[in-house]
Amino acid sequence: MLINLILAFILLMGRRVSSDPDPLQDYCVSPPLSPHQHIFLNGNLCKDPTKVTVYDFTTSALSKPGNTGANPFMTNVTLTTTTNLPGLNTMGLTMGRLDFGASGVVPPHVHARASEVTVCLDGVLLVGFVDTSVSSALAVSGLTSQNPGTQFVSMVSLDSKLQIPQDVLKRLYHINDQEGYVASIRKNLGG
Repeated sequence: MLINLILAFILLMGRRVSSDPDPLQDYCVSPPLSPHQHIFLNGNLCKDPTKVTVYDFTTSALSKPGNTGANPFMTNVTLTTTTNLPGLNTMGLTMGRLDFGASGVVPPHVHARASEVTVCLDGVLLVGFVDTSVSSALAVSGLTSQNPGTQFVSMVSLDSKLQIPQDVLKRLYHINDQEGYVASIRKNLGG
């Protein structure tokens, strides 16, 4: 019964989420903040089209390796934004650089407002499977939204404010909790 309620809640919440609206114009370069601009699209100002340059459509943000040692997952994600790529505004796209340290992992996640495609540029990635012998790798990811959002499945189900009962989590994730795995995972996630 509780599982049915949880699934119904998730499905109902999913109906509130939608993708980016279709662009109203070819481009709307997001300028540095200025009190003289008055046209907003997608939450950002639009630069005067006569002042748009090629530099509004270039970025070096994805050229620099990220620090994979800064978190327990041994990964780093660097995203393009309207700050480092102003021409991205209203395009309905995001690009990301994914740096993986040796044995780096990306926790199970979804992008509620976007589809994602990832291309491995260097190294080997096993997507959807776990392998303890993975070496470092580099990938580029493209998403069909300017603001795709990221929802980590483990954080939602194991570290939520309204905790899902342990017996439900054990059934959902097929966990034999003789060793106290659920409590240990919650502790590691900060819960």
